[in-house]
Amino acid sequence: MKIGLTYTGSDEKHENYVRWLQGEDAAIAIVRLDAGGLLSECDGLVLSGGVDVHPALYGGALEYRENHGWKRERDDFEAAALQSALERGLPVLGVCRGLQLINVALKGNLIQDLGERGDEVHQDSHRMDKQHGVEVEEGSLLQAMIRADKGLVNSAHHQAIGELGRGLRVNCRADDGTIEGIEWAEPEGRSFLLAVQWHPERMYVNGVGDVPFYKAIRDEFVKAIKNSHANH
Repeated sequence: MKIGLTYTGSDEKHENYVRWLQGEDAAIAIVRLDAGGLLSECDGLVLSGGVDVHPALYGGALEYRENHGWKRERDDFEAAALQSALERGLPVLGVCRGLQLINVALKGNLIQDLGERGDEVHQDSHRMDKQHGVEVEEGSLLQAMIRADKGLVNSAHHQAIGELGRGLRVNCRADDGTIEGIEWAEPEGRSFLLAVQWHPERMYVNGVGDVPFYKAIRDEFVKAIKNSHANH
């Protein structure tokens, strides 16, 4: 099994994803997707965290309070990778920026900055993730996966979903109402798609938050890839 993982921009952070996705399964190979990695070789796609999505892609302002930088070539590469994965029926998992990229690619938009009050809940400080509660939506795929209605996750973001992208539904919200997870509104006949605003790969490495919010997500994503293999 090969999982395509977009490069987050840091080797250390990239390795967190690799350890989380591989777990104890030596049969899982992680393919780094940037200018060199080929999605065509992969069985699933993970869109990682990183810099802000360029505002031009969703009609946002070029100036806002806290700009974490842009890499338009990365936006274009990941949007194309997402489109290719959806066309091929590959399972897709988005993390933090990955969630925002999926939403924008499906014609949604972003809240460009959550403000100082939002930072108190969501934005990391001194290189340490914040932690906050989340409530999982009844009847969602996420709820079926983690078998819980609420929990504790980590947080390191200053942007969030505004208007929801086409075909998506919210599956999780933070205690302050911020959208923390998305999936297909009508999944029947579609390949696995899940994205979360928190960082399960760092929860896994650092042992923070509630275990199902990183372990079950990884396990169900891998299961979806195996099921996709069986059906092709």
